[in-house]
Amino acid sequence: MTIPASWFLTLAALLFGIGAFGLLTRRSALIMFMCVELMLNAVNLTFVTFSNSLHDVAGQASVFFVMVVAAAEVTVGLAIVVAVFRRRQSNTVDDLSELKG
Repeated sequence: MTIPASWFLTLAALLFGIGAFGLLTRRSALIMFMCVELMLNAVNLTFVTFSNSLHDVAGQASVFFVMVVAAAEVTVGLAIVVAVFRRRQSNTVDDLSELKG
């Protein structure tokens, strides 16, 4: 018994929608980073699904590069959030707008 590709694409669309909703409604920087990661994982799921259905390795190679970029984004973003939290004792995105020079 195999699972059809439409199920994976539906799951990816659902995950992307949850991530987009969380990104637009939450004010915490950590929650926003998690929502961006959820959206990137949904895109990775679509890449792998199409790669599997088309019998092509290019989609899986793209997933590898997306994961590398996501890891770098998390590293830099988490460092910025920790630096802001140490100075302001708050984790909201509104505090980041006050850092403009």
